[in-house]
Amino acid sequence: MEKEIVALHCLVLGGAGFIGSHIVDALIARDHRVRIFDLPRINTLNLKQSMDSVEILSGDFNNVNDILSALEDIDVVVHLVCTTLPGPSNENPAYDVESNVIGTLNLLKQAVAKGVKKIIFPSSGGTVYGIPQSVPIPETHATNPICSYGVTKLAIEKYLALFHHLYGLDYTILRLANPYGERQRINSVQGAVTVFLGKTLSRHPITIWGDGSVARDYFYISDLVSAFMAAIESDSPSKIYNISGGLPYSLNDILSVIRKVTGMQPEVRYTQGRRLDVPVNCLDIHLAKKELGWQPKISLEEGIARTWEWINLLEDKRDRG
Repeated sequence: MEKEIVALHCLVLGGAGFIGSHIVDALIARDHRVRIFDLPRINTLNLKQSMDSVEILSGDFNNVNDILSALEDIDVVVHLVCTTLPGPSNENPAYDVESNVIGTLNLLKQAVAKGVKKIIFPSSGGTVYGIPQSVPIPETHATNPICSYGVTKLAIEKYLALFHHLYGLDYTILRLANPYGERQRINSVQGAVTVFLGKTLSRHPITIWGDGSVARDYFYISDLVSAFMAAIESDSPSKIYNISGGLPYSLNDILSVIRKVTGMQPEVRYTQGRRLDVPVNCLDIHLAKKELGWQPKISLEEGIARTWEWINLLEDKRDRG
């Protein structure tokens, strides 16, 4: 007999973005109440399906009063706010700490005061472990990040554990690999699959750091969303789970699938590799399968085909004005 799901009042910080908007859609579909908190002048294009069913607040994540208002009468917080990316994070570690770690500490303090039951936090499976000592990487692997982005993610993980110990604030950490899919920005510096597809459609050259052998585990957005739903709706025994596609693919592998799916031959330019890129990163997802009942369902080829279809539809809409 399937466990009955109790309706929750969920706050999605960063709910108008790529990941957040998909989570919002899923929460609404499962009859949860949803409040979104995002930047002023929020871009609501990703929320068209759910605009009539959610409460939208805008403000500054690092403003205590804004966060207090957002936390009113909330059961679960999905914390998707992040102000930095892995690549540039080493250029200004102080900003990384000030905008992400300090802001999250204020959030946790106010969450305790407001009686929030649980925090769901997406950490970075690609950076918190550092250079892997073994692959696939289990949750018990040493954490030695080599970029500020990974250090701050790990610091937030530790503060979540501290607030659980001190105040009983429940939490689940999902260490994510590399999600991709609809609504992801095609003109970003992050998100190889979607960016490569965007370059392919526009017939602009694809730039790759190194020789294309760097391998990561990519997974489709619907698989990410099902992991979040499992974390939100279950009393999981563990606090940290790896979430990924479970298989490593090199950038050259991604290009091969893109050529197959699109029937096009994009121009590729290889440049000098980056120090922050570990050669192979692939997460062990057995714990999530065992305790959350979760596993990825969409293959890389199917996910890329779906994303390619979406990008083409997006381009058609732009052409029609």
